[in-house]
Amino acid sequence: MNELRAIDRLDTAPRFTEHDAIRLNRMFRGSDTVEMLRAVIGDGLVGDIATVSSFGAESAVLLHLLAEVDAGIPVLFLETGKHFPKTLAYRDALVERLGLRNLVDLYPDLEELQAKDESGLRWSYDPDGCCEIRKVKPLAKALAGFDATFTGRKAFQSATRANLPRFELDTSDAQGRLKINPLIDWSADDIAAYFEAHDLPRHPLVEQGYPSIGCSPCTHKVAPGEDPRSGRWKGWDKTECGIHVPAGDDGELPPGYDPAF
Repeated sequence: MNELRAIDRLDTAPRFTEHDAIRLNRMFRGSDTVEMLRAVIGDGLVGDIATVSSFGAESAVLLHLLAEVDAGIPVLFLETGKHFPKTLAYRDALVERLGLRNLVDLYPDLEELQAKDESGLRWSYDPDGCCEIRKVKPLAKALAGFDATFTGRKAFQSATRANLPRFELDTSDAQGRLKINPLIDWSADDIAAYFEAHDLPRHPLVEQGYPSIGCSPCTHKVAPGEDPRSGRWKGWDKTECGIHVPAGDDGELPPGYDPAF
């Protein structure tokens, strides 16, 4: 990409800046998701890239899209030790079905677990601390070698995701990594139609009332009409695990972003 600064591995400056993210949003304005993915992955526009997947309720859509472009893209899965057994079985079945060749399971540090969550019950009194140990730190370590990551976030999932752009600067990373949200403008109907069109298997817990699926202790069923993510960390003032840092405390986008992108 001529507009973006070339990535130099010896350069100590950030890989990307907020200005780069804005330019990418403008460049792909009006492009459909497949067109954007083929350009970003096939042409290497953003350097080394991976996707982070929970293998949750809607994960099959993004994974299928990516596999159609490059089935060898690294797929990072946070093996927290707290997943539903059905999630782990679904992960393995989906990897085989889609022909994904580079699944990477990420584990929390064993010494830190023993020191800070020996009982395994930290989720019950400090869910933020539990996520920090089991998700945030292992992922941050794994992502150090990547320039950009794909996420499966969608605007309809929650108020904190409603105005996210396709391309954004990862605010948790001082090195200027990009975070790319290919499905941010997809509706629930779009997701359902894609599942049907490509005969993709659903997570077995979806039909049991779990539209958003994370670790088993902190995931509950959701009543019809409720926010799809309202079953996550039910009873706590918590909407994200911490691997996705909101754009701002009020949910507003950084200056320069146009939600129409």
